[in-house]
Amino acid sequence: MACILIAEDDPEIAGLERDYLEMADHEIIIASDGLQAEELLKNQTFDLLILDIMLPEKNGYDLCRQIRDVIDIPILMVTAKTESIDIIRGLGLGADDYIIKPFDPAELVARVNVHLKRYQRLMNCHKEAIFDQEDVQPEYVAEDYGIEIGNLRIMLKSWKVFKNNQEVHFPNREFELLKFLAINPNIVFSKEYLFERIWGFDYVEDSATVTVHINRIREKIEEDPKNPKIIETVWGAGYRLNM
Repeated sequence: MACILIAEDDPEIAGLERDYLEMADHEIIIASDGLQAEELLKNQTFDLLILDIMLPEKNGYDLCRQIRDVIDIPILMVTAKTESIDIIRGLGLGADDYIIKPFDPAELVARVNVHLKRYQRLMNCHKEAIFDQEDVQPEYVAEDYGIEIGNLRIMLKSWKVFKNNQEVHFPNREFELLKFLAINPNIVFSKEYLFERIWGFDYVEDSATVTVHINRIREKIEEDPKNPKIIETVWGAGYRLNM
């Protein structure tokens, strides 16, 4: 059973989400505005956040931006906005997925369960510090499972990243994407391949989310994210980490 926070100001929608998720054996807490959701996230532990964009007091975009690098749980945005720019904005702020109103409650439950399972697999991997040597080109790996790229150091066993000796926080999925590229340097991978490798076949989003996560990684590791040197876009082919 997971503990899920629903941040939704429409009591009918919040009640519908709660009823279906409780039938799936999840514990549900509801916040009716952004400030209440923020306070709950500060004082309680949740496994997933369902976040409406158009919240009173503090909207979903602002709340997502504020908590993304502090609280590492899946964030599923709920929106009535159907424009691509709105969806991309939410993903760019760190949301893991989105669902558009009106939606089928069964689809919401399915997406929630996919994210919870995926997150649990990532956490198990992190806790056990399992390192798959078959995925690694050994000449790039030090004894402590660290990869160095200029002023960047990626610690594969402890799941930490340092830039100029200062730790930079990476949510699990961003780290997993960076890790995969780092242990396979100088190879071009398509968005579709990276999507299947990192998100898996059971994920309900599409490969466009890879671009969003690459951009978030660049903001953290590149000296000039608009002119990236570490993770390069190979137009028409995909992405390559240069080493």
